[in-house]
Amino acid sequence: MRAFDFLYYAAGSLRGHRLRTVLTLLGTAVGVAAVILLTALGEGARRYVRNEFAAVGSNLLIVLPGKIETSGAAPIFGGTPRDVTLADAEALVRRSPRVRRVAPISLGQAPVGYRERERQTTVIGSTPDLLAIRRLAVGAGRFLPDVGTERGGPVCVIGRTIQRELFRTENPLGKTLHIGDWRFRVIGVMADKGESLGMDMDDVVIIPVATGLRVFNRTSLFRILVEVRTHEQIQDARRDVIAIFMQRHEGEEDVTVITQDSVLSSLDKLLITLTFALGGIAAVSLAVAGLGVMNVMLVAVSERTSEIGLLKALGATRGQIGTAFLAEAALLSSAGGAIGLAVGYAGAGALGRIYPALPATPPPWAVVSAVVLSAGVGLIFGVVPALRASRLDPVAALGRR
Repeated sequence: MRAFDFLYYAAGSLRGHRLRTVLTLLGTAVGVAAVILLTALGEGARRYVRNEFAAVGSNLLIVLPGKIETSGAAPIFGGTPRDVTLADAEALVRRSPRVRRVAPISLGQAPVGYRERERQTTVIGSTPDLLAIRRLAVGAGRFLPDVGTERGGPVCVIGRTIQRELFRTENPLGKTLHIGDWRFRVIGVMADKGESLGMDMDDVVIIPVATGLRVFNRTSLFRILVEVRTHEQIQDARRDVIAIFMQRHEGEEDVTVITQDSVLSSLDKLLITLTFALGGIAAVSLAVAGLGVMNVMLVAVSERTSEIGLLKALGATRGQIGTAFLAEAALLSSAGGAIGLAVGYAGAGALGRIYPALPATPPPWAVVSAVVLSAGVGLIFGVVPALRASRLDPVAALGRR
């Protein structure tokens, strides 16, 4: 018998029991579709994170107050002998030729209000360089004035959500906004940005950093964003920043300087592991589908005992009988895998349309693995029924014994 003969024989057998075939196909298809969809979600999350980091540039250092020490277990956050100040931020630009610009950040939560309307929101204190470093854009008016980091002023720039919730249809430019007990004049409205690195940039108020420290009665900055001139200088710039802080803080390395690449690499590894785990969990359903294939094929052997006896009486060998049943199992699981692949891709496409920010595309390794597993499940779980069919005695089989 040729390979085509085995496939034709298997297809004819499957057509003869359509309901049972459809239910078995459904089990395999669900398993494959689950692998495709779940890995697409994991891969989509990974790409989303990479896109978020790319949106704020690739030449970024983040200076955090306090030293993070690693002892092989959980990170230990050390104390901060000195505050991270505005003077420290200015020193980075003056002393390191690799630093293009810095944006010192103060951060706090406060009630902001206009007339009788009030809203709790995030208040960011920074400088005009924040606009370029975070790749933000002003939709109306202007950004913070360049008056030096040590000088503040009662001016603010608001996000679109603040404009919509507090000012409604009024033009906010020139109006007075209350932040706690302080009064600020609105000079600008940010362009729509949405979520960026975990913060809703539409629901913020941005004020001069020196004013932000006074509003929240703080002496230390929340962090400093440092933009390096070229990506190749990232590590050298990091060493420069640490050296400058040690010189200014009496030899103490009391800040943590992290690179954008290191954060992205850690998140990337975490999300890749998560994607593999999701694929593994979904693959369990393929094993369950394999048990269904085996049960169907065992029933088929019992129902077709006389047919097997006739084939053997006509000269079919044990190997040919076993191969015929293996081909039937493989065809059943492969067809289910193909249907599941189509459903999985359709589901991933639908997710992409519903959530455009999440590029849900299954990774190639998941697609190949799902197809191979679906075919392999049929072969592996079809072995027992195939062996049982091939070992039937032709005389006993013809007598259905």
